[in-house]
Amino acid sequence: MSINTSANPVMADSSAPVAAQHPLLQPLDIGGLSVENRLMVAPMAGVTDNPFRRLCKSFGAGHAVSEMIIADTALYASKKSLYRANFDNEIAPISAQIAGAEPDKLAEAARYQIDNGAQIIDINMGCPAKKVCRKLAGSALLQDEDLVARLLDAAVGAVDAPVTLKTRLGYENGRENILRVARRAEQAGIAAIAIHGRTREDMYTGTARYELIREVKDSIGIPVIANGDIDSPEKAQYVYEMTGCDAVMIGRAAQGQPWLFRDIGHFLRTGERLPAPSIREIKEIVLAHLQELYDFYGEYSGCRIARKHIAWYTTGIPNSNAFRQAMYGKESTAGQFRVVEDFLCTHQ
Repeated sequence: MSINTSANPVMADSSAPVAAQHPLLQPLDIGGLSVENRLMVAPMAGVTDNPFRRLCKSFGAGHAVSEMIIADTALYASKKSLYRANFDNEIAPISAQIAGAEPDKLAEAARYQIDNGAQIIDINMGCPAKKVCRKLAGSALLQDEDLVARLLDAAVGAVDAPVTLKTRLGYENGRENILRVARRAEQAGIAAIAIHGRTREDMYTGTARYELIREVKDSIGIPVIANGDIDSPEKAQYVYEMTGCDAVMIGRAAQGQPWLFRDIGHFLRTGERLPAPSIREIKEIVLAHLQELYDFYGEYSGCRIARKHIAWYTTGIPNSNAFRQAMYGKESTAGQFRVVEDFLCTHQ
């Protein structure tokens, strides 16, 4: 089985005329490139690899951004970086996310990824992870607006391609500076900005705050993409209405349920919810995804990277805790595939 990345009216349910579609289901222009719709997959380290991006697109996501790639030439040839920068068989436009704190290195990384096949460069100023922030990258950059400006100018000036920005409301609560950052991004020539409705201090706790995203949307002319806590069709509709955003970006909620994009699309078209997928449907999706992971990463890494996806897919299924413990012990792709298939077959 394989992931079908072509237009699929059954999975993506995109047969309605464009004129009749909800605004989030219409194409979006990003720096002259057209994105099929405005339901986007957020970049997530260790998650949004090539197989997962293609899987989400097969379920109706209009755009997906790669995992973060550090702007360090010494790391470009590393095994991890080569996997993260693999765009084989992806639906265009292809977006590569880069992160760094030195303008020259960020510019070089942008040029490298365009030469590697990317069509859009996305700059990470939102990652809250300590190991990233310790290098004054990701959301730590929001503490230094002058450096933010120099990084944006360097990346935009380095490539003849759209450059987008993924960021947060600010570094600390009470010192949110997203309005200034967004205005400076537009001034630099950033083609679109995705905003997670939390500060770095929040990490992933509490609830996303959308009011500031609305203020940004009212203050700048480039597309604004709302991100944070969008975990259902109703929430996607609410965030769109609350913020006036040009697109919504979904991250953690898609882990273990890539069909969420299909569900949102159906809801926005009809006002009705699709029934939850049956265990039989989940089994077909999981097994196809596993095979893609094995083919992409190979025997050793494929088996290990698949574990977290299997855990997400099987959460909530009876006896899944005991199953996962047994599954974690499998050291081969064949053994892992077999126990997953057997477990899901018993629950059909």
